[in-house]
Amino acid sequence: MKTLFSGLPTERPMRMLGATLALLFTLAATPALVVAKGACERPQRLRVSFVPQGRDSEQQTALNPLIDELREHLKMPVDVVIPTSYGGVIEGLIAGAVDVARLGPASYVTAHKGDPQITPFASMEQMEPNFAVQRGVSSVYYSLLVTRSQGPYDSVASLAGKVLALADPDSTSGALIPRHLFARQYKLQLDRYFSRVGYAGNHEQSVMAVLNHHADAAFVASTNLSRMISDGRLRKSDLRVLWRSAPIPFDPFVYRGQLCADIRNKIRAVFLDKNSLRVKLTLDSLRATHFVPVHDADYRIIRELP
Repeated sequence: MKTLFSGLPTERPMRMLGATLALLFTLAATPALVVAKGACERPQRLRVSFVPQGRDSEQQTALNPLIDELREHLKMPVDVVIPTSYGGVIEGLIAGAVDVARLGPASYVTAHKGDPQITPFASMEQMEPNFAVQRGVSSVYYSLLVTRSQGPYDSVASLAGKVLALADPDSTSGALIPRHLFARQYKLQLDRYFSRVGYAGNHEQSVMAVLNHHADAAFVASTNLSRMISDGRLRKSDLRVLWRSAPIPFDPFVYRGQLCADIRNKIRAVFLDKNSLRVKLTLDSLRATHFVPVHDADYRIIRELP
């Protein structure tokens, strides 16, 4: 795997290893689960994580009110496990070092393959002022191929032989959609069509790679790009969109199915409580209007990719 920046590992297993070991260390340091053979799991602490979206500290801050609500309803400590990569969160769920997580659609499908008991239970509807087909509330997002608006590139054909930034191998819009749907549509292979393809680590870093001339183009999630625009970190006119995917379902929140049913039911109820002030604070910080229930079938479009 090629990378765009020095310091990023060159092999996915090595990148995942540190995160996995850290998560497993957390699990080993946690008091034993209250569980009998064949019974459900009743952890003494609930561990929550999320795949990297850009500024992880901001995502953690946004989730803090929701975490407080979970602590109150579950009557147990709830810890946040800070991610180092998409793969680290996936491996944490499969290994039992993470109990609840926000995943991307593709990373959910990967996690579910590793452990079919990992279950999606909620997603979000978000305000989308910049890239939605119809401005307003949206329950879907898009993979966008972007380049600098002041650059010479005005079509996919003009990018032949140039440098491309992807987000993370487990990113839906930042890797999976480009490598499958985009490549199939244009009858090409990314690693042959572009002179260099590298992973920036997340969507925001991919955008900055383009703006800082480290890459000529990048595939990014419309929601991440829209948030950067709304936050004033760039102008919509700074980038040119050369391709847009079909709609993609939003990120699922998942829990491990091994958790006892009463714990899973309480977690789901907290997320879907429309009257909770703490939940509303989290939604506001995530630029979302409310949580909505989701099921495994909602992500069939991702699972059926070749």
